[in-house]
Amino acid sequence: MNYDHWRHYARGWVFHFLGQVDVAYAAYAEAFRIDPSDIQSARHLAAIAVERQRWDEAEAWYQTSLDLLSTDADTWFNLGFVRERAAKSAEAIAAFSEAVRLKPAQDRAWYGMGLAHARLGQHAAAASALQQAVKLQPMNGEAFYQLGMALHHAERPDELKPVVIKLAGFEPKRARKLVQDAGRADLLPLIPDLPF
Repeated sequence: MNYDHWRHYARGWVFHFLGQVDVAYAAYAEAFRIDPSDIQSARHLAAIAVERQRWDEAEAWYQTSLDLLSTDADTWFNLGFVRERAAKSAEAIAAFSEAVRLKPAQDRAWYGMGLAHARLGQHAAAASALQQAVKLQPMNGEAFYQLGMALHHAERPDELKPVVIKLAGFEPKRARKLVQDAGRADLLPLIPDLPF
């Protein structure tokens, strides 16, 4: 055990816990400098970069983490998330794809992939990813809304009705918004009237 490494890592953890992120960041960076195989410090550095919305820095630290352990689906998801935030949708899709390859039940990676495809105008691919997301999270109203919009933009109007019916069953307000945003007034009768 390298005492200096663990001293800096522990210092980083304590200061991070106390909300002193600048001091924590410096301590984690020093721990990683001492032991470049320290994946936990790399992950903490990435998380602090995310908190600061420093997307390129976070991307670099998540990539470093994956260089150390390439089979971690959660880190692949985090890499996809920061790439999407940095407006790198194609690169985000690659990371999300690896996340779901490693962990097919990771609904948030399917959701992120769907949003990234939609931002690129790849609406059929967005719908496919979002269908996986809603299958895994059948009460995620936002995922159903995004699926409906992807189907609308992919010009698959017949597939919108079942999405509206399902969404109306647990989030009628969001179902109404989907129908309005998709310009499908013909589907309004599927949504119950709300007293508010």
